[in-house]
Amino acid sequence: MFRRQKLGLKLTSILKDILNELEDSKASDIVSINISKKTSLADYLVFATGTSNRHINSISQSVNKKLKKLNIKNPSIEGSNDSGWVVIDSGDVIVHLFKDEIRKFYNLENMWSTEIE
Repeated sequence: MFRRQKLGLKLTSILKDILNELEDSKASDIVSINISKKTSLADYLVFATGTSNRHINSISQSVNKKLKKLNIKNPSIEGSNDSGWVVIDSGDVIVHLFKDEIRKFYNLENMWSTEIE
C-alpha cells in the first residue's frame, strides 16, 4: 500500500511539471482530467491549445524535453507538424495539443469528463 501512495505522489508531481511546462510555453485553455477510474489507458489526460502548427510543435518539443528530464522513459510524440493535433504519451499522462478549431471539432475533453453510470 505504501508503494502505491508513493507512486501517486510521483504522478502528481509529473502532472504538475507538465502543466507548468505548458504554461511556460504559452499554451492556452489547459485542462487536465483524471481518467484512472474510467480506463487503464492512463491516469490523466491533458488538453491544451496552441496558436499555430509551429506553436504546437514548439510546445510538444518543450514538454518532451521536460519529460526526459523527469526520467520518463521513451515519451512518444504522435501527429504531424501540419495536422493541428499532436499527442504526447508519457504512459500515465497523455497530453493532447490542438489548434483551437481542431480542439472544438473533436471536443475530446467533454467526452472524457462525462461521468460513468
